[in-house]
Amino acid sequence: MILTRRTLVRTLAALSLAPPLTALAQAALAKAAPLPGPQATTEGATVRLLAGREAAGIVQAGLELRLEAGWKTYWRYPGDSGVPPRFDWSGAQNVASVTVGWPAPRRFSDGSGGFSIGYKDTVILPLTVRLADPGKPALLDLNLDFAVCQALCVPAQARLALALPGTGADDPSLAAARALMPVETALGAPGPLSVQSVSLDSSRTPPQIIVTAKAGAGATLLLEGPDEGWALPLPEPAGAAGANLRFAAPLLGVPSDAPATGNRLRLTLIEGTRAIETLVPLPPLPARR
Repeated sequence: MILTRRTLVRTLAALSLAPPLTALAQAALAKAAPLPGPQATTEGATVRLLAGREAAGIVQAGLELRLEAGWKTYWRYPGDSGVPPRFDWSGAQNVASVTVGWPAPRRFSDGSGGFSIGYKDTVILPLTVRLADPGKPALLDLNLDFAVCQALCVPAQARLALALPGTGADDPSLAAARALMPVETALGAPGPLSVQSVSLDSSRTPPQIIVTAKAGAGATLLLEGPDEGWALPLPEPAGAAGANLRFAAPLLGVPSDAPATGNRLRLTLIEGTRAIETLVPLPPLPARR
């Protein structure tokens, strides 16, 4: 017989055990449900929290997802299909905020005619942890909901906890992961990798978002709306515009209550190991019919 928490609690209530036995039962409960550690294994993946040292009340940490061969997981915007990861830090102690960073992802076929966005092999998501009371011990406690996919996608959940700050030298993999994050770049910036213009071609049905960019022929462009209610298609290469590349995406997946003006898009342009991120205003939406 396996002694579960539920079975043990019901047995204690029924037998009204004396205090010494109650203490023993509490120890059994603790053993049955140990505190989470910094690493957990799910189907297709092993996830692990990493932490560096504290500097000015900030700890540079990371969430490593090590995927088994043939498996993948998703970016913050999963593309045509998939599930973005969800982070619950509510169990953390002496932590004011956690900001998740995103190394440049890959675009790959979802097996049903569309494309998804995410990671294969191993990825470390950089975490910027701001302590509520710097100099005092802290605990990073994460409930992670995500999805991993091979031929089929399966939901996964992991509970992880790690004391902060780290006690040794900073893990060099944390700095390497931050170096893979897209660099914030202004619209029209000079340089070999940049977004030059964004326009809306309302003469077509549906209207088309047109982006011109400085990049090599193999570059990938990703497109996100102002919030998670937007589900914009992935842009596709649409030829050259002089010395620049041209991308196009149909204006689909816009929430019905989206305002006609004031919307901003986040563009991520990736070429090899380089990537940039640019916030741009979306031209006014055409009147809905």
